[in-house]
This record gives sequence, structure tokens and C-alpha cells, in this order.
Amino acid sequence: ELNSSTTSSAEVLVFRRGHVPAYLQNLDKKQANDEEVGSGEKGADAESGENDEQDVNIIPKQKDVFTFRDVTYNIPVKDGRRNLLDNVSGWVKPGTLTALMGTSGAGKTTLLDVLAQRVSLGVVTGDMFVNGKPLDSSFQRKTGYVQQQDLHLETATVRESLRFSALLRQPKSVSTKEKYDYVEDVIKMLNMEDFAEAIVGVPGEGLNVEQRKLLTIGVELAAKPKLLLFLDEPTSGLDSQSAWAICAFLRKLAEHGQAVLCTIHQPSAILFQQFDRLLFLRKGGQTVYFGDIGENSRALLDYFEANGARKCDDAENPAEYMLEVAGDKEKDWFDIWQNSEQAKEVQTELDRIHNEMQDVEIHDDDPSAMNEFAMPFGAQLQAVTIRVFQQYWRIPSYILAKFALGIASGLFIGFSFYNADNSQQGMQNVLFSIFMVSTIFTTLIQQIMPLFVTQRSLYEVRERPSKAYSWKAFLIANIVVEIPYQIFTGILVFACFYYPVVGIQGSERQGLVLLFSIEFFIYASTFAHFLIAAMPDAQTAGGIATTLFAMTLIFNGVMQPPDALPGFWIFMYRVSPLTYWVGGIASSMLSGRPIECSQAEASIFDPPQGQTCGEYLQSYLQQAPGTLSNPDATSNCSYCALSGADQFLSSVGMSYSDRWRDFGLLWVYIGFNVMAAVFLYYFFRVRSSKASSGGMKKVGGAVKGLFRRQPPAEKQKAGEQKTADGNPGQQEEKQNPSAI
Repeated sequence: ELNSSTTSSAEVLVFRRGHVPAYLQNLDKKQANDEEVGSGEKGADAESGENDEQDVNIIPKQKDVFTFRDVTYNIPVKDGRRNLLDNVSGWVKPGTLTALMGTSGAGKTTLLDVLAQRVSLGVVTGDMFVNGKPLDSSFQRKTGYVQQQDLHLETATVRESLRFSALLRQPKSVSTKEKYDYVEDVIKMLNMEDFAEAIVGVPGEGLNVEQRKLLTIGVELAAKPKLLLFLDEPTSGLDSQSAWAICAFLRKLAEHGQAVLCTIHQPSAILFQQFDRLLFLRKGGQTVYFGDIGENSRALLDYFEANGARKCDDAENPAEYMLEVAGDKEKDWFDIWQNSEQAKEVQTELDRIHNEMQDVEIHDDDPSAMNEFAMPFGAQLQAVTIRVFQQYWRIPSYILAKFALGIASGLFIGFSFYNADNSQQGMQNVLFSIFMVSTIFTTLIQQIMPLFVTQRSLYEVRERPSKAYSWKAFLIANIVVEIPYQIFTGILVFACFYYPVVGIQGSERQGLVLLFSIEFFIYASTFAHFLIAAMPDAQTAGGIATTLFAMTLIFNGVMQPPDALPGFWIFMYRVSPLTYWVGGIASSMLSGRPIECSQAEASIFDPPQGQTCGEYLQSYLQQAPGTLSNPDATSNCSYCALSGADQFLSSVGMSYSDRWRDFGLLWVYIGFNVMAAVFLYYFFRVRSSKASSGGMKKVGGAVKGLFRRQPPAEKQKAGEQKTADGNPGQQEEKQNPSAI
């Protein structure tokens, strides 16, 4: 008679090896004893309410009051400016759950973004205070913002995601152990023990919709926000039971002192009663109502009915009633609100809060309370580097593909030019084999870019607005984590390519070629980050990379010696980094080797009668670079135009004496790639987001048009905000934004 709950095939949890929960390991045993399982679950349910109350008590009591007055927000359009918010006022007090609702296009999400200091386009005016004092640079990291899209790192576990948030967003004065202990409390509070070690994964193979929403809320709670918690439609996409569970949890948070501001779309009557106060907007961001909801929504309904709205039936949902009434074009509810007593009371209450709180001294024991980030740069870099390394390690296809590329390419090239002899053709084969190794460059960088975009999407959409860590830590960590994999790939390519082609040489030469091989792969990695740092997606950056690489490949001295290049193109030979890489590695492999021309390469002739080949060419050989293979012969003299590999190298502009110069110059190019990546990311994705967020999108859009016509994958991943909600997200690409 007892049915155990089974997970749908479309919602399969994936756990790390060795971290499967005990309840799943013993599932067969439990199912064999259904009666005992049933009684055990009953006992657990009887205590669940009491345990939930105890868990929610970990939320720190808050005393700060957030107020906003006459907040107006407009963006530039063709005909001037468009108002998205119009003089919105209100407050969020500790211990209250405030709902933000509105008609279609009312600007609910826009208001939430403005209050959370997360808009980068347009002009915001009005006052926003915490305890009567202006907001400081630490406001964003002291608040939690639960976004509508549940964006998480797919390779991380639930516990790791929460720990990462706690580690970087809680103050430095809190020890790591205390932060991790708090994470365990959050896991219990959200009833996530059963899937705490589950991989986030992708829909269908990972967390389901409700679990992802709980994780999104948990990530913000793990940061231990001191001021308030913003939530953007936390019930969207959930069934009624899950939506009720989320709202009931928010109610508990509010009852234990948390200040909560939450946008919600057409809640049921039962869900609506969970809220204490309502801010209702109509299209254009105009206030229709702000005040208490009251028991059975009585305070709210009395206001509308007193101002000429029809009476709400007892069986009618107050939320749906409001949406219908506010959509009535015969009444200007914005004007009614502006002239109402309730609006005047709001202004009076704002004045009272401001006057009472502005003289109150609030002492914060955290020495970094006013800092932009909770943790110092070193701690940020360490935590982000570890997470990026974990992401790479947990994608075997990425690592194995990189190593397989190195092994397969090295062996293919090595055995294609196997055991190159000392003839001129053998020298040319060695040089061309080096050229072929360099052609795997584009494949390397195409592997790197998509993973970087995944990390960047998460950082820019959620972690940067939350002030979790610096953009410098994000960028440097992604560059650094690639280096060990590139070093190992370089070693594999060296072993698979070098020995089949030239065999075993002196230790110095082998070591130098190995260093050049490793350096090449590090250069490829930094070049990939240099290009993708500012580009909107991997496809666009890949197209540019292919073009630039083709230029450096053509003019590296192998296809055409520098002396044969037209004068206009000689600069390309000199600026190409592959010029110095090919020159350094080729001279290290070939210098000092004698050249023995094959029969087809040698010049065969007969000397005058009575003279040997050596006597006939004696004066010529003193000036010519070649060698005579049979000086004592009296016929069929065999002359080779080159005597050593250094002469061959000189003919293509390479020299063994320049090997260390070439090695150093390639490191200069690597340093340039890193600095260019930092500069471009700052200029186009950090600075532009502060001053003019559409700038990079215009540049990226123009470049993207040269290569493809598809929408950028990154934008699809991050998700565009609905224009129906008044969000200007889709306007950014069309308008020239002004600074805030």
C-alpha cells in the first residue's frame, strides 16, 4: 500500500564517485522493508516542522531598513528617452516579506535591478538609503539577489557551489571552518541533504527545476547577506506544490528577521497571503499601490474599492482582481495613487525613517565592511583557480581531446617525416614537419574558448554583480589553469614528433626543443584568452583567430623565405611570433648537422682530362659553400651546393646563435597576450558595462556579422530578460546607451 517516490527518468541525479548518499546506497534494503520505511518516514515528518524552525534560526537578525524615494529610470531611444520607472517610493524592513507585482510591462524586474544596483544602461534618479544613509560600494555584496534564471556551474556539486559563495562573500574575519559550518546549516535549512553531493549538471541529467531554484536561493543565503534579499520570480517554472514550498520558506525567513523583496507573477490566493506588503506597478513603472496587504487582503481591497473599483468576490483571487482592476483604462490608478492619503502616508513614513535612522551609529565589527569585495585579491584568486581547475578536471572529454590531439598529431607528423636523412630534402622535411606541428594551433584555441565562455557567463550574470570576486581574479585564474595542461600536451607532442623525425640528439638540443614545444602551447593558450576576452562568443573569436593565425603561418619563413618576400610584406615576417618559434626550434634540431646530397640533388660533371675532381675545383671550393664528395675521382664528380645544415638555415633566415633570442621573444608575445587579454576584458566588458554597456555588443555584433548570422551562444545561455517586464536588456543592441 506504500508507494516509494521514484525520480522521473528526465530528472536523474548524478553524484561524484564515492559520494553517493547512504539513503541511495541502501535503497534496495529499504524497498524490501516497505512497512518499516513507512513508519520511519512518518516519524521524520512529525519532527520536520520543529527542525525547520531550528534551522531557520541561523539567519542573523537584521536591523537595517532599506528605503527608496522617487526612483526614476529612463533609457535613450530614437525619439529621446523612455521612462521605465516613474517616481517609485517605498521601503523594505527587517522581518517583512514584500511582494512586487504589476501588469505586463510594468517594470517589476527593472525596479528590482535598479534597487539592487545592477543596471548599467540609462539614467537612474532618486534616493536610495540604508538607515537614512546613502549606499556605499559594499551594498551589492551585502545583499542577496536570487535571479529568475538558475545559472550555476554544471560541473560543481551543490555543496561546492554553496561553499564557494560563502568563502568569497562572507567577510575575511570569519574563518573558513565557520563559513563551511554555515553552509551545512543552509543545506539543512533548505532540506538539501539528499542531493548536497549531487552534480548540478544539465536539465535531464542533474538537478530538477525545484532543486535548482533551491540552490539559487541557497547560494545567496550562504553569502549571509546583512541587508536584504532580492528575489526575481522565484516560483516561475515550478508546480503549485513547489511554489508553495518556496513561498513558505520565504515566510519563515521573514519571520526570523530577514528583509525580503520578491517579484511574483499572478500568485494564487494562498501564496499571496504569505506576503506582508505589496508594491504594485502598472505599465511605465508607475505606482498603483504600496502598503500592507492585510488579513485576507482586506487592506488592499479596501483601498481599491474605496476609489471606485468593483467589489472583489469572496471566491476571487485578490491578485487576479488587482491585475484586472489596474488594467481598466477608464481610471488612471497612477493619478489616484498620487493624490491618495496612502501615498502621503508613505512619504511621511519615509521622512520618519530617515530622521530616526540617520543619526543612529551602526557599528560593524568587520574591518572590510566598506570594501567592494569581502575577501582580499589573493584569496579570490586561490578560490577561483581551484574552481576552474575542478571544472576542467571534471570534463574528461576536454582533457582527453587535448592530449589525444597532441599524441595523434605528433605521431602522424613524426612518422610522416620519419628518420629524416642529411640530404637537402631531409633538411626541408624537418623544417616542414615543424611547420605542420604549428598547424594544430587553431584546434587548440577552439577547444579553450567555449569553456572560458561558460565561466564568463556565470561570472558576468551572477557573480560580478554580487561582488563575489574581482574580474582580475576571474581572468588570471582561467589563464593560469590552462598552463599545466598545455605543458603536458607540449611534452606529449615533443616525444611523439621529435624522436621519430631526428632521433636522439644531445641533451641540450633535446631540452631546448622541449622548451620550445611547451612554449608554443602556452602561447596558443594565452592567444585564445587574448581573443575571447572581449568577444561575445567563441564562434566569433574563433573566426578572428583563424584569420590571424593564417597570416602568421604564411609569413613565418617556411612557405616563403624572407629574402623572397616583397618589400611591403617583410614586416609580417618580423612581427609573426611563429617566425621566432620555427626559427628557434628548427635551428636547435638541425644546426651542426652535415649535409649529404642525394644523387638527385648533387651536380654531376667530368673534370678535364688529366685532372682529378679536387684539382679542377680547388679554386672554386675556396669561395663556394658546397662540398665535393669524391675529390680524387677523375670522372663523375659529385658536388653538393651545401656543406652543412647551418647554410640551409641561413638561406631561410634562421640561425642557431639566435635560439635563445627567439625563445625569449616568444615569451614576450605570451606576456603581450596576457596583458592584451586583461586590457580588452577591462575596456570592453568591465569599463563599458559601467559607462556604456552596449559598446562591446556593437563591436561584437559588427565582427560577428563577418563570420555568421546566428544569435550568440553566450546570450542564449545567460538568457535574455523579458521586454514585457520593462527590462531594457533587448534595447541595448539598438540604442547608444549613456552613462548612469
